[in-house]
Amino acid sequence: MATGLRERWRVKARRNIQERALDLFDERGFAAVTIEEIAAAAEVSPSSVYRYFGTKEGLLVADEFDTLSQEALEEIIDLKDPVGSLLEIVRRYEAVSEDMESPQTERSPWRRVRYFFQEPSVRMAFCATLDRAGQRIAPMLARSGDVSATQARVAANALVFGYLAALEQWYLDDGANPIAHYVEEGLAPLRSIWPTLGGVD
Repeated sequence: MATGLRERWRVKARRNIQERALDLFDERGFAAVTIEEIAAAAEVSPSSVYRYFGTKEGLLVADEFDTLSQEALEEIIDLKDPVGSLLEIVRRYEAVSEDMESPQTERSPWRRVRYFFQEPSVRMAFCATLDRAGQRIAPMLARSGDVSATQARVAANALVFGYLAALEQWYLDDGANPIAHYVEEGLAPLRSIWPTLGGVD
């Protein structure tokens, strides 16, 4: 119980820091804001910001997926339908956004997505995060026994970087539709290969 309470507190603290940072970025621009100013706005120490996120870029690209254990990751990724698993994660994030009570956070967690495509250093950090995700997913696909290690790596990267492309189209369309719409449409061509990769007869 205590562990669960600590984890919820940690998630809440991370979200608070991210939201206060976004307030400052929206007001003054990404480059003009310092970690110290973010810490002051969130009423935490600068060392707490660094401990949770490492860098300003990390602050924008970090989410709960990054902190999942390998066991937890394997529970949420269905090898028979990885596209569907990713889509479910996106829909859950968007549901969290709708449930947030504060007007300042009504666009979260997607409030930060536009910075992925406006700030080159943030895009690089996001690509590094996706690369790490692909490296975690590839061995799971390879263990199915239906594909080689090379094929599993290519498939995992098609999934995670296809997600990046879907997000970018959402950004280019000024958020005309929910992000889940772009992810579902954009990754639809991959669905035909997942039955083989997931070991479906």
